[in-house]
Amino acid sequence: MKYLSAVIAFVLSASLVAAPGASAEPPPAKDKKPAAAQPRKATSVAPIKGAAVSSHGPYEAGDCSLCHQGKDPKNPGPVAGPINKVCYSCHEDMQELMGKAKVKHRIADEACTNCHNPHNSASRKLLYADLPNMCLDCHAGVKTAMGASVKHEAMSSGRGCMNCHNPHASNVEHMLTRLPFDQCVGCHDKDGVVDAAGKPLTNYKKLLDENPVHHAPVAGKDCSSCHQPHGSENFRLLVAPYPAQFYSPFDPAKYALCFTCHDDKMVTAAETTTATRFRDGARNLHYVHVNNPSRGRTCRACHEVHASKQPFQVRDGVPFGPKGWILKVNFKANPDGGTCDKTCHTVKSYVNTVKK
Repeated sequence: MKYLSAVIAFVLSASLVAAPGASAEPPPAKDKKPAAAQPRKATSVAPIKGAAVSSHGPYEAGDCSLCHQGKDPKNPGPVAGPINKVCYSCHEDMQELMGKAKVKHRIADEACTNCHNPHNSASRKLLYADLPNMCLDCHAGVKTAMGASVKHEAMSSGRGCMNCHNPHASNVEHMLTRLPFDQCVGCHDKDGVVDAAGKPLTNYKKLLDENPVHHAPVAGKDCSSCHQPHGSENFRLLVAPYPAQFYSPFDPAKYALCFTCHDDKMVTAAETTTATRFRDGARNLHYVHVNNPSRGRTCRACHEVHASKQPFQVRDGVPFGPKGWILKVNFKANPDGGTCDKTCHTVKSYVNTVKK
């Protein structure tokens, strides 16, 4: 996995889907590295004036010599050694973490005082600013993502960035506290979670446990193939456009997410014998259903993107209309085609073999 996200991830009750005949290979890796974090500006380590939210115990007790060369609180002199070495003389657990971890936060490894005031602070944990503002001072790319129209609530609730990241060091890429897939499913593992609009989100642990046919990115445990963990301009934190509606006028640009992995001829070719197995002879039934300039059925009309009991991620049923009534798909596959029984239409079957 290239990214976390987090997390998240993700996250979703409806999104893009794999289509019959699509490759079962995992999607190609994407270079989604965030903008390089900029070094923090030098921050004064002098005690703050006014009310403090947090205070360092030795400073509060007046034991300046625990960190400084002198004992006089009014003139303690220079720090007794390299900053982190002085901190580790008390914070042995942090020294152990920084010594063993495979991935270290560069500014934490450089100096604890890049983020913490060693005396007192108007923020918790002696931080120079509250989270996530503290992190966003350096991580401009994440700050931009958080300003997107579709927001990941994990970024602004609870422990903020630390919902997913260890701010000091970790054995997982991007300093995640768990492997990326585990991070996402570890949050999206319960019923009753809703998005910002109050719409219920799927319990993904339950979904994946109960449905053995997993979409290739899910099987590869790569949520970030399709979702941004910090924020996105696309529905459901998707990395590229995909229609949010059940019906949508067809436009290839609206399916940019699907076409990053799937051949667009699966939908754009009226006839084919190779682009999809959802065809009657050479007649492309994806084209019939989706490629409609006024009322095209989006992929979710028949497919579940994450996992299903049927081949090709075909749904058992799909929520339809504002009340979420479940429209049964009643799909049955056979070695040379399949049948849909009493769904949007009367019983219809298709056969892949081209009649001569």
